[in-house]
Amino acid sequence: MAGAMGTMYLQNDFRSKKREVFEDILEERRQSSDLCYAMKCYTPVIYKNLTPCKPSAIKSIVLASSQLQYVIKQISLESGESSEIIQEQAAEILDEMAHNLHMGAIRLFAMSLSKIFKRLFQKVCVNEEGIHRLTQAIQEHPVVLLPSHRSYIDFLMMSYILYTYDLALPVIAAGMDFMGMKIVGELLRMSGAFFMRRTFRGNKLYWAVFAEYVKTILRNGHAPVEFFVEGQRSRTCKTLNPKLGLLNVAMEPFFKGEVFDTYLVPVSISYERILEESLYAHELLGVPKPKESTSGLIKARKLLNDNFGSIHVYFGQPMSLRSLTSGRINRSQYNLIPRHLSQRPSEAMLTFVRDIAHHVELHQIANMVLSPGVLIATILLQNLPVINYDVLVEKTLWLKDLTESFGGCLDWPDNLPSNRVVRSSLEVHSNIINIVEGQVILVDYEKTGNLDKEIVFKSAVSVLMCASYRNQMVNVCIRPALVVLACKLSNSSLKEEIYKSFKFLRSVFTKEFIFFPDFEEKDFEEGCFLLTKCDIIHLTPLEIIVTEKGANGALFLSRMFQPFLEGYQLACLYLAKEVFETFTEKQYVSGLRSFISQRIVGGVTKCYEALSSDMQKNTLSSFVQVGIVKVIKSATETNFLVDQRSIRETAENLGLQMIKEKLPTARL
Repeated sequence: MAGAMGTMYLQNDFRSKKREVFEDILEERRQSSDLCYAMKCYTPVIYKNLTPCKPSAIKSIVLASSQLQYVIKQISLESGESSEIIQEQAAEILDEMAHNLHMGAIRLFAMSLSKIFKRLFQKVCVNEEGIHRLTQAIQEHPVVLLPSHRSYIDFLMMSYILYTYDLALPVIAAGMDFMGMKIVGELLRMSGAFFMRRTFRGNKLYWAVFAEYVKTILRNGHAPVEFFVEGQRSRTCKTLNPKLGLLNVAMEPFFKGEVFDTYLVPVSISYERILEESLYAHELLGVPKPKESTSGLIKARKLLNDNFGSIHVYFGQPMSLRSLTSGRINRSQYNLIPRHLSQRPSEAMLTFVRDIAHHVELHQIANMVLSPGVLIATILLQNLPVINYDVLVEKTLWLKDLTESFGGCLDWPDNLPSNRVVRSSLEVHSNIINIVEGQVILVDYEKTGNLDKEIVFKSAVSVLMCASYRNQMVNVCIRPALVVLACKLSNSSLKEEIYKSFKFLRSVFTKEFIFFPDFEEKDFEEGCFLLTKCDIIHLTPLEIIVTEKGANGALFLSRMFQPFLEGYQLACLYLAKEVFETFTEKQYVSGLRSFISQRIVGGVTKCYEALSSDMQKNTLSSFVQVGIVKVIKSATETNFLVDQRSIRETAENLGLQMIKEKLPTARL
């Protein structure tokens, strides 16, 4: 942790110091009875050998807690309602929210998931050393499991793995959407899920019940608590910026001295192929997300006939909250206020929680396992509409070496010829990538001819599905790639000028990629180090020069990030040309999508990725953060206003020649 908090670090510092061995847990399942597996003797190790607490007892502890009782009295004084009525409301919230762990449901899920996973996946690989570390951690202190979030499969897979290794099943934070699913919702509750509303801002009672419920589970060590730092599934397969609310709640028992320590365990879940890949692409293009339902789940059974390749689940090193706070956080401030009184976190505390959240996500990123399909998608997107198969194999091998030089972890079977590895991966992704007469093509992608909105939409779906795999490479390459882009945009070889451009790019892209806060110089040093290591640049005390040998590597990195650069250029152009009044986020996304679609149809751009609502919302959030778009809040909605001079300066710093775009006179 010291490396990430104060001194020089590399992304590799977040990765395991050695490549750990993965075990395929489905191999045994294919050779024995699923019924015997589900009905096995299940006696998980628990925190300090405590007797497991029944769900009803946890509810009683929560409702009787001094902190909740204090909030109930405060609400009673403010609203004039009796404490008894508010107590009943709290009990109803808890009934709606709480898990109801039941062994019968767990065994039913174990058998069902075993059958489903064997149909869907070739392998489910788990690092056993990570399981051994987790087993030890669960016996010592309360544990918080923090997995990456790419699919609904994530939380099911986590429970399945813990059941397989005789570990206590986690209590999992799940959205209310699942609770509405007939039968399935209740089965999830009986398997450890507790349900939380997507938003409860301003609802003091709901927040108090929710926070006390989570803290009660942690204080008593009944089970690991599991939630996703990203807050939701990443539709793009890039790691999302962290949400801090739940993490703050999970840390509070330690800060208040109610537990000696708490372990935070980052978990990296890597998919060779995502089940929701098509659904995500459509959602990113504005198609409404279908409501979770049992009937929808039944209809999805056709997926059982598809091949989704392998999954790798990496359980990271448990991070001791006591060690993380040592020398940084003074917990004595909590001793001055009774424990049942809530207090607003200090700026130092908020900064600490923010840093830990980023630290967890960087651990998740560093221990992701990349499949050959990730390399193939990255190459194909730079060679649309078609690339020769033999050339693809050659380029994939080159990218494999570059990825490993940058510290990426690859699932590459060394016992197979490279030609066989690539073809096998293409078979997994045959729904979006085909081989036709020795040429590799992206399905439904149209680059030339008469384009209309329907053709653009179909092409965008294919590009976004392919890009979701390329995005897994982005985290490995982001720092060296930004150095290369900075060299290009600064139009200089002077290190000082290149760093200035790098710092600007990093600040603009801070919503797209995960950077450790306030570590611009360290990220720049890491990018330069990796490029020098691969002989892509020559570094002197004053200059950075792209080598002749490294020209192709620099070009490749530049092209990999071109869609992000162009997407932000288009957003700047839209705001400069089309927007002169206040607007809402919804109006911005709709207007920007229409603006980009027209330019694609007109042949001005081919940046289909800029149609993604994720990128569009990120551009707005980024522009607000860097101060070129202002937020205007009212009682009913949030509006935005563009600073026209600043948006032009930003566009030019991103390499967009505004003069060529025939812009109207800026309104200052």
